[in-house]
Amino acid sequence: MKITVMTTDDRFITLDVDPDESVENVKALLEVETSVSLSQQQLHFNGKEMRNLDRLSSLGVKDGDMVMMTPQASQASSSDLRLNSDGSAMNPGAFQQQIRSDSQLMAQLLQNDPAFAQAVLGDDLDHLQNLLRERHRQRLELRRKQEEELALMYADPFDVEAQKKIEAAIRQKGIDENWEAALEHNPEAFARVVMLYVDMEVNGVPVKAFIDSGAQATIISKSCAERCGLLRLLDDRYRGVAVGVGQSEILGRIHVAPIKIGHSFYPCSFTVLDAPNMEFLFGLDMLRKHQCIIDLKENVLRMGGGEVSVPFLSEKDIPSLIHDEERFSKQASLGRGSVPETSGARERIADMPAQTQASGTPPNDRAQGADFEAKILKLVELGFEREAVIRALTLFNGNEEQAAGYLFGG
Repeated sequence: MKITVMTTDDRFITLDVDPDESVENVKALLEVETSVSLSQQQLHFNGKEMRNLDRLSSLGVKDGDMVMMTPQASQASSSDLRLNSDGSAMNPGAFQQQIRSDSQLMAQLLQNDPAFAQAVLGDDLDHLQNLLRERHRQRLELRRKQEEELALMYADPFDVEAQKKIEAAIRQKGIDENWEAALEHNPEAFARVVMLYVDMEVNGVPVKAFIDSGAQATIISKSCAERCGLLRLLDDRYRGVAVGVGQSEILGRIHVAPIKIGHSFYPCSFTVLDAPNMEFLFGLDMLRKHQCIIDLKENVLRMGGGEVSVPFLSEKDIPSLIHDEERFSKQASLGRGSVPETSGARERIADMPAQTQASGTPPNDRAQGADFEAKILKLVELGFEREAVIRALTLFNGNEEQAAGYLFGG
């Protein structure tokens, strides 16, 4: 296509150019025709300045259009291009124009630092100033690290403090490399993991059930049990305290109630906790009883070995009141094994009936029989305290193997 350029001396020059030609190449053609250097040219179309990296077609220049050439504004003074102590420009407008006029520098910025290049090409000077400050801070931090590394390199090899710093620097370097490798190969590790919830009905009332295979028992809060019409069935002989990272009061037990998962009904037992941050937790006892499968590939919970499946809820479907899963699961989870040795604590459940805690004698007939006493003696011979053995056997309804596993694990 052909365009006409009106020059500074009121001449008209016709150029045969490609629609996708860059403004910089048009200026190069005009430099040959007018002897005005490329850096001294400023082209305008429809009253707007044409930048060197722009394409004619993107500016709307068509065959037969006219472009105005004016002298480039005088170069900014050296004081206008100086930077403040925080890295920002004293005259951000002049600084921006100076970088824009250098096509080679702009090309490098677009390739190496596109965010800064876009700030230079944009109209938000505050954003440009903030980026300049950020780049200045990064340069200072890099220089500080380099100076520290250099100082350590020439440090006295017999200086204990210097050797500690060298060791810390080597360790930090390994951590940084590990972090970079994780960013590249395992970026999902830095994302928030949504806990597993499914829709259930407890005694006909819809609830959002937290699926937790690390919790020993299935737990329902007092408020949820009341809403589901189950609080009247609370057996307060099973009062106690659930102790873990946090502590919650066990109000008792509801021995059986129907839950609906998908289109099927299942019997379920609940431990009732006074835990305001937790509504309903479906624990390992019921997961085992109903042969559940946590299928993370298909993102479903399968019941009865797969005969019924329900999808896990997405984050948007989980009410905000129960988003703090980690805190309440740590407070409410029962029998998860040990916490770090420094705490000197073990997570455990103290949900024996009140008379058991007072006298050390199980309340039911099975616990009082000779068979139960024989199991106690057998486990005591393994080195466990009699009181701990009674609690474990009571907890597992006299199952000797499960009680032994609990005692060895606790």
